[in-house]
Order: sequence, then structure tokens, then C-alpha cells
Amino acid sequence: MALGKLQEAGPPAPGVDTVPKLFWQRVTEWADRTAMREKKFGLWQDITWREYGRMARYTGLALVELGLRPRDRAAIISDDIPEWLYCDMGIQCVGGTTVGIYPTDSPQQVEYVMGHSGSRFYFAEDEEQLDKILEVRDRLPDLKKIIIYDMEGLRDFRDPMAMSYDELLELGKQADQRDPEAFEKLLNIPGPEDTAFLVYTSGTTGPPKGAMITHRNVLAGFHSQRQVLKGYLEDELLTFLPLCHIAERGVTALGMIMNGWVCNFAEEMDTVPQDIREVSPTVFFAVPRIWERFYSAMVLRMKDATWLEKKAFNLAMAVGKACSDYRLHLKEPPVHLRAAFKLADWCVLRNLKRFVGLDRVRMCLSGAAPISPDLLKFYHSLGIDMREVYGQTESTGAATMHYAGGTKFGTVGEALPGIEIRITDEGEILIKGPSVFKGYFRDPDKTAETVRDGWLYTGDVGLIDEDGHVVIKDRLKDIIITSGGKNITPSEIENQLKFSPYINDAVVIGDGRKYLTALIMIDEENVMKYAQDNRIPFTTYKSLTQAPEINKLIWREVEAVNKKFARVETIKKFRLIDIQLTTDDDEITPTMKLKRKYINEKFKDIIESMY
Repeated sequence: MALGKLQEAGPPAPGVDTVPKLFWQRVTEWADRTAMREKKFGLWQDITWREYGRMARYTGLALVELGLRPRDRAAIISDDIPEWLYCDMGIQCVGGTTVGIYPTDSPQQVEYVMGHSGSRFYFAEDEEQLDKILEVRDRLPDLKKIIIYDMEGLRDFRDPMAMSYDELLELGKQADQRDPEAFEKLLNIPGPEDTAFLVYTSGTTGPPKGAMITHRNVLAGFHSQRQVLKGYLEDELLTFLPLCHIAERGVTALGMIMNGWVCNFAEEMDTVPQDIREVSPTVFFAVPRIWERFYSAMVLRMKDATWLEKKAFNLAMAVGKACSDYRLHLKEPPVHLRAAFKLADWCVLRNLKRFVGLDRVRMCLSGAAPISPDLLKFYHSLGIDMREVYGQTESTGAATMHYAGGTKFGTVGEALPGIEIRITDEGEILIKGPSVFKGYFRDPDKTAETVRDGWLYTGDVGLIDEDGHVVIKDRLKDIIITSGGKNITPSEIENQLKFSPYINDAVVIGDGRKYLTALIMIDEENVMKYAQDNRIPFTTYKSLTQAPEINKLIWREVEAVNKKFARVETIKKFRLIDIQLTTDDDEITPTMKLKRKYINEKFKDIIESMY
């Protein structure tokens, strides 16, 4: 894609000081442009900004007809589909506050979020999400209406509290026909300091907290980001991470309003590898787990290659690494090296990138968890502009980022314009700026503890290096202090372990212990292939993790990582987690990170066996 052909979105018009006003500005100026796509019957279907605006308009007006008042909360529980965005914007445009609920949440978790937020409306994707609210609604006095997107299997379902989304849209259409000016008047209800949406944190240290993100937070955050991260109307992205998480919410729901890029909805998580190859996005955001999977897929593909193909790959990567080294030192590679990389890309690397769907990508972003510097280096050697982003829900997403041409491995970049970063004497990272959130809903004590004198206390430990780049060491609560008094940051070791194509995730243990151990979750697909290629017998996932040959394989990977660390930081023993954990389990967050606290509790007997 030639940069000269790309067109930037214009800035918010004068007086546009809320998300709904900016959204409607975009609907007006981009009416016939494609806003998003979804796959139906195997074909990608375009949805224009005009259609996006119409659906949000009818949704909002219908909610007002049903009794939604300014600042009322309305919840959405669904996988990533266009209806999620229609309702999110519809709720906000009439002065309401959106509450996102993870589609993997249990009925009890749904009850907590609905009860704590006092949500009066509940948008359910399908029968599965409907069942959750029906199980707990008797304990939710604020709940007024349940709206269902997909009525498959519910033909005979009748309930005075429930209605289909199609019925809601018809109600909104009728309201619009009665008073065509009503919607534009409602757009002026929310003010910059009003809460646009609540984001409930994962709750690893207690019940989830509802972070209040204001319209001012959103617009200020994007004003900072746009000065560093250029987005274009011609950009395409693939959406598949939970939209109720601040990262995907920022990139998709809000990023497309600010930048105008086209959002393509993955059919489901299992189809993401196929979907990304079909879409071939130009901008791609993912969590480290996804980047690790792509890396593993490419490395294992090369293991099955011929001797000549392996030789060509190694040579191409050497050229790519040499070019990357120049650019990381803010220098343009010599002419002969640039020419060599073009040849290497044409003959080898382009096909490898096409294999995972990254052949058109101009920029990749990694966030929501730490990523291995070696992994970043690998993608840069492929010629991909890969940047790391750091922030929190409470900072409305990104607070630091690698600037164009300023990537520095081992850091999360520099503070965005308008954002201040400070390090306390204890090493905790503080953030200050207009994107710092309003506080926790109905929790003034926790708010006062988290934000002091305008500074957000992140709970992360790190430093600012000589170039002004922020280095994240670990979560303050996760720092390991061995019985010998040595402070160890487990995430550095874990990231190196996850760089192995055979390791999906790892939790390092050792707080108050004489030495470090690890619980390791294998990459099922890659380890299974290794077992088949080497004729290692297994029948189930559990038997695969118990095979002596597989444990030897993982120990070799652990020993390779141990060589990179001081003796006190090396893993002395490990155990493989013998059950498959998914985002449906308490032990894994929706962004696919293992929860250290839950893992330690669930596998405490196995941990003790290593000591």
C-alpha cells in the first residue's frame, strides 16, 4: 500500500466534545463509506456509515421509548458483532452509559455486574446469554428489559420482560417517524464529564471494579494517540478480542470513529487464522498470545520445509535483522541492504507473512500484557512495523507507545503527548493526563486509593530509561522475593518461556521459597504435532502432558531460557498443567493471560510437590 494514496480522517468539528457528537459527525460526512463488514454465508458483507448511524439511531430512540433516562446504564453481553457497536453508540447517543459484559462470564458474574452497575437494560446475543440473565433476574430489581439479538431456538419463547432486537428497532423507527428531530436533540444531553461507558476490570484481587470512562477521557486520549499513531480511511482491521475490554474497545469501537478505518468482524475465535488471511488487514492489534501463535505457526512451517527453503529463510531473516538494526538506531539501511531486503521479501518473507495474513499490514500493535523483546525483533526482521502499547483501563487505554521510527525493544515506548509519567521511590509507575479515568463506580474509597493528586497509581513497577522510554518490570503485587531476599520479576522469565513454540503460557513461582519453579501450559497444536512426528503415544491432552518425551522436550526449552538469566533466576523444576484452560475458566482472563492468584490456588498441591 503506497503511503501517498492514504487519506487521513479530519479532526472533530468545533463544539464536538462528546463521543456521540463525533460519531454523528462521522455518520454525516462518511455516509456512503464502508464502516464495517461481517461474514454471512461465507461472504463478507459491507455495512455503511449511513446504516451504522440508522441502527444506532433506532436503538437509542427505542430505549428512550422504553424508559431509559440520561445516565442510566444498559449492558451488552455478546461476542464481537455489528449489533454490539449499534447498541453501544445508540445507548451513548441518547445520554445513557454502556456496560460491557464478557460473553464468557458465568450467571453469577453477570449478576454482579448487572447489580453493581444498576443496569436497567440487558442486550443478549443469543439463547445462551439470555439463560444467564433469566437465572439471576429475580435478584436484579433495577432490570427493566431484556433484548435478544439472535432468536434462533427461541421461536416459542414468551416473556413480558423480553423482546427481540428486531422488535426494538421497529419501536425506534416508529419513534423516529413521529418526531424526526428527537434524536439530534438527544445528542446534546451527554456532556464531556459524563460517563460514556463502564469497563469492569477482571477482578483478580477481588470483585470487579467498574471504571468510569468519560467522553472527555476518550476524546483526549485519542487526540494524544493520533499525534503518534496515524490512521487512514483506507485502513482495514480485524476485530476478534472482547469489545468490553478497553483495548479492543479503543481500537475498534472508538478507533474507527476517530480514524475512519474499516472494521472486519471475525466469525469467531476459532476462525481468526482464516479470517485474517481473507481480510489481510493493514492495521492489526492483538495481545501477546496471538503474536506468539503466529510466530509458532511460521517457525513450525519452516521446520517442515526443504533444506533449500530453510537456507533461504535463514538468509532472508539475517538480511531483515540487519535492516531492523539500522532502523532501531534511527538510521536508514544502506542502498545495497535495502535492495537485498526487497529481494528477500519478494522471494521468501512475503509468502511467510501471507501464510498468517500479515502480507498487507503496515503497522502492528501489541498490548494488554508484556511481550517478549525477541518476539518483537522477529516481526521487525520480517519488515513489519511492530510497536508495543502500554496503558490501563483507568488511563482509557494507551498512555505510552513506540513512536514511528523510535521502537526500542524491552520498553513500551514514550509517554503520549499530554501524558506525564512518573516513578515513585518504590518503583511504581504513575500516569497523569486528561485520559485518566473519573473513578470507580460506587467505590469512592478505591478511587481515592488509585488516583491521588491527579496521578493514577498503576500498580506496575518500572523505570524511565535514558531515552525517555518506559520499561515495565512487573506488577507490584507479583514481584517474587525468594527466601534468600532476592527480588525477581517473574514476567521477564515467563515471556522468554512463551517465546518457545511449544509453550503457550507459564507462571513462575518462588515467593518466600529457596528456588524458582514454574507451571507451564503447553501449546497443544504444536506439541501434538511434535508427538505425532516422533511417534510418541498419547490418547488425551492429559496423557500428552504426562508423556516423558514431552516433558523432556519442555525441559530443553526451559534450560535454553535458564541460560539467559542469573543462577538465582533460573527455573529448577517445572510441572505441566494437565487440563486445558480457556477463557471460560476463572484462571484465564478474557485477553488470554493466566491469573497468577487463581493458578496458585488451583494447583497448590502440584506446586508444593516441587518443593
